[in-house]
Amino acid sequence: MLLVCFLITGCGFHLKQASYIPEDLRALQLTGDDQKSALYEQLKYELQRAQVTVSETQSNGQATPAPQLHLYKDALSRQPLSLFSNGQVAQYELAYVVSYRLTRPGQEPYEQSFELYRNYQDDPSNSLAKSKELEIILSEMRKLATKRIIRELSQL
Repeated sequence: MLLVCFLITGCGFHLKQASYIPEDLRALQLTGDDQKSALYEQLKYELQRAQVTVSETQSNGQATPAPQLHLYKDALSRQPLSLFSNGQVAQYELAYVVSYRLTRPGQEPYEQSFELYRNYQDDPSNSLAKSKELEIILSEMRKLATKRIIRELSQL
């Protein structure tokens, strides 16, 4: 076991920090189509956890403007996957679409869009419980989307 540890550390292997953001993105201006959305708030929170200084308004008199991250409106769509024998939908595929644009001073804007998918089983007899389950799934998809945005920012 000790030999394996020496071999791994000797070859230069290092764990990469999950949310390492480049120095030029440590201060961001965050804007969005819907600044009251849950995704916007979640992204703002996760950026602050990644030690990024987030401002929501442009500061005047700044010599070099901060990079701007603009979050477009997110969208959730669902398509039936299977039906019960009586014709009611038994299972849906949820598609959560997220788009954003990163604008750095003196560089071309970087636009990115991605989709996250989840399957969701519906049960008309338990509609209240299923609506709560859908809220939980959507919340998890928002968290995954914000983590993906931060991961993509760390790779720039």
